[in-house]
Amino acid sequence: MAKYLAQIIVMGAQVVGRAFARALRQEFAASQAAAEARGGAGRQSAAASSFTGMTLQEAQQILNISTLTPEEIQKNYEHLFKVNDKAVGGSFYLQSKVARAKERLDEELSIQQQHQSKPPDQQQQT
Repeated sequence: MAKYLAQIIVMGAQVVGRAFARALRQEFAASQAAAEARGGAGRQSAAASSFTGMTLQEAQQILNISTLTPEEIQKNYEHLFKVNDKAVGGSFYLQSKVARAKERLDEELSIQQQHQSKPPDQQQQT
């Protein structure tokens, strides 16, 4: 009985291990495909993340935005900056996080605009 139980456990572990490895390979392939699709803009975006210390996703979460539109960024920035003003009981720490998030999103918008304004033949070279 113990032998069969051990075999079932080993087989279950193998199945889970294979599924995990397959999912990991798929995620890696999807990540590479997305990086290739971004091309030069992806490298610039990574550099901006490194420079500001904040990823694009973090900045979007902080300002609670889903799409990168200047109007939505500005609207949410102004609201969150006012709400977190120290004069009304807010936190300077949160206020600075909101400011850094806006800077990161503004940088991402400028990267996207630069990438879109290049001729197609130059986009492949970056």
